[in-house]
Amino acid sequence: MSTFDDSLLDDPDALADADSSLRHLAEAGGRIRVEWESAQTAVAGLAADDRPRAVVVVGPDSRLIRALLEPVCPVPFMAWPTAGLPGWVGPLDLVVVLAPELAQPDLIATAHEAVRRGAELVVACGDTSPLVEHAGSSATTFLTTRTEDGLAAAVVVAAALHRRGLGPEVDPEQVAQALDDVAVACSPHVDLASNPGKDFALAAADSQVLLWGGTTLASRASRRVAEALREATGRPALAADADALLPVLASAVPRDPFADPFLDGDPDRSLLVIFDDLVDEPWIRQSRGELVAAAERQDIRVIELGCDGGSDLSRYAALRQRGLYGAAYIALGRGLFSRRSDRWI
Repeated sequence: MSTFDDSLLDDPDALADADSSLRHLAEAGGRIRVEWESAQTAVAGLAADDRPRAVVVVGPDSRLIRALLEPVCPVPFMAWPTAGLPGWVGPLDLVVVLAPELAQPDLIATAHEAVRRGAELVVACGDTSPLVEHAGSSATTFLTTRTEDGLAAAVVVAAALHRRGLGPEVDPEQVAQALDDVAVACSPHVDLASNPGKDFALAAADSQVLLWGGTTLASRASRRVAEALREATGRPALAADADALLPVLASAVPRDPFADPFLDGDPDRSLLVIFDDLVDEPWIRQSRGELVAAAERQDIRVIELGCDGGSDLSRYAALRQRGLYGAAYIALGRGLFSRRSDRWI
């Protein structure tokens, strides 16, 4: 396994190797604007006066839509993870298909089944997608995607479901601005001393990382970041709820206070990362307190990833993006970009 070299985080040549991935992260806000501009007319054509019996969402990021809508949706809501549809779906129901990238055969079959049953459809896909042919009907609204960005498509779909009276108000520009703010703070041109993305990379690069978010959306952000950390570090990274993390923290080997970190190393040290999306509920405070106390008993470092406010979706996007920047800087410090010609993340 390659070692992590923090000097590469401010090295111009290394940063040039990572330009494609870092640029992709920096352009996340712009992709939301592109998708929203493309879909605005279609979204404006939706109405809230004919409420469906239930909503079924399929495709990538369907669980993100569920996490956003479930607390306020006035009808039953389901994120459906498999091909096909529940047997009860029919003309009274709304099916949402998220397929900003090339649609897989199971998504095409699911959309075709929704049309066959007469359900209302909202489909987010490219204008050359096979879904255009298989999902077309008088009850279908296409939200044409341009960037193949899953988060951007999810933002547009969430705005469309608000227009149908099924979810909270979503301001795509606010979400885009939150991502722009993270891009400025975590820019490769901001040096290590004041860059939160690089600082997170330093903490997580050589650690066994445990991630926790108190709310459903913060938890989803932690899981997405854990995926990126596993790829960047080659180490396990566990995102889970407090009940699952507490036994892991309790079993961690305490740090040896007499060990020389330069001579002995500490490859098995743990790190607890708290995803704070500014929601202050008693049960969140309790779980957070239990986790921090357990970490302190084992002398495990605790760090926080935070956000600057805004809507639920804006805060989720900012948390996720801060973590993804950290993972990208870990990959940079391990020299992964110099060995690959494609974008890493």
